[in-house]
Amino acid sequence: MTHPDNSPALLERTRRHFFRDCGVGIGSMALSALLARDAHGAKERTDPLAPKKPHFAPKAKAVIFLFMAGAPSQLELFEPKPKLNELSGQKVPESFTQGKRFAFIKGDAKLLGSKRKFEKAGQCGMDVSELLPFHKEIADELCWVRGMKTDVFNHGPAKCFVNTGSPQFGRPSMGAWLTYGLGSESDSLPGFVVLQSGPRGPRGGAALYSSGFLPSVYQGVPFLRGANPILDLAPPPGVSAKQQGEFVDAVSDLNKLRLGATGDPEIRTRIAAYEMAYRMQSSAPELMDLSKEDKKTLESYGAEPGKPSFAANCVLARRLVQRGVRFVQLYHTDWDHHGGSLDLTKPLDTICKEIDRPCAALVRDLKRLGLLDSTIVVWGGEFGRTPMGETRETIGRDHHIDAYTMWLAGGGFKPGLVYGKTDEIGYNVTENPVHVHDLQATILNQMGMDHTKLTFRFQGRDYRLTDVHGHVVKDLLA
Repeated sequence: MTHPDNSPALLERTRRHFFRDCGVGIGSMALSALLARDAHGAKERTDPLAPKKPHFAPKAKAVIFLFMAGAPSQLELFEPKPKLNELSGQKVPESFTQGKRFAFIKGDAKLLGSKRKFEKAGQCGMDVSELLPFHKEIADELCWVRGMKTDVFNHGPAKCFVNTGSPQFGRPSMGAWLTYGLGSESDSLPGFVVLQSGPRGPRGGAALYSSGFLPSVYQGVPFLRGANPILDLAPPPGVSAKQQGEFVDAVSDLNKLRLGATGDPEIRTRIAAYEMAYRMQSSAPELMDLSKEDKKTLESYGAEPGKPSFAANCVLARRLVQRGVRFVQLYHTDWDHHGGSLDLTKPLDTICKEIDRPCAALVRDLKRLGLLDSTIVVWGGEFGRTPMGETRETIGRDHHIDAYTMWLAGGGFKPGLVYGKTDEIGYNVTENPVHVHDLQATILNQMGMDHTKLTFRFQGRDYRLTDVHGHVVKDLLA
């Protein structure tokens, strides 16, 4: 009987089932031969995170994504708009809002200027707010993208869109795609690590770093705060290292037999998870121990050993990249400054102080260690803030998808470039727009991956991170 999907993997699996289940001796003999063949090069087949060749020569080999969950206000941080300040309090022209949807504000919303002071920073002349003094010091190391655009205006789906290329949960994240395509250079840590700071996790949760329909070995592994980053990593009381090693070997052998019989990729994940957990029992505690870092280095980040913070996570991100981890994602929450208790005054001051110094220190530290050229650092959120205010107890922002700012550093991105312009009130991009799919395509390009060829067949269709969109923005590249 011919199956409609005559893929080699399925035909192989069917043949194995026949040999295994038939009661004649030749079936057992053939199965033994197949398993013996599988044993040859088993390391390659049972380690899905083994390094793989890119499509072409890469400029970078690792990504650190500093995700500011809640969407930083570009108009308070990177986009001074004198005209907006002049018109503040006036009703926005109807032509700007006609046919548009917003999260909270209505068509009669009034323009809201910024009270923040700006200075030109570096030789590039980028406008940087008083809220980010350390960013001013690294302005010429960064590639500033002022014309970012996205499609989704609610936080959860918008975060999902930036991370997975789709507003719908269930798609693989960028970190999963890259570890699927390239594997990892670390044999004692996951290929994709997630670090979180702030009062809570990001809206969207684990779907933001999921492997989606890819094998689950490629999903992001969240590290918890404190000295024990992974639950149940320590061996049970009374079990020696030798005993545990023998147990892992025995379970691995049994799983390999089952893998040979079924070809199920999730068994590869199970084998890799057991082996990785065993190796991480020594690597993870050493990684998390910041007391061994140089004191001046920790001070430059504003990190304290044993005290969880965004600063500590930036140090950990650098340490993870040093150890061959492919993709590190930091989530720092509470950038959603609507009117009320979270507005554009003191809460914004506080969160900027939490991230400003560590971000600058990370870029400088990577450069000092010779890692910046081979590491892409990405900073930004899921969208920006509207030029119109949203009034509750106090006046704050609403969600804006048509114009906001992100920055990148290292990995072949052009340092000191200010790319894109917006209109007088910061509503629309007027020059060099960059869509989220374009940014994703460009990051993959720098990692040596063609975004149109990094695909996975699922439910009869080839999927990719950028869906059917996106182009590499060559102007951003050195």
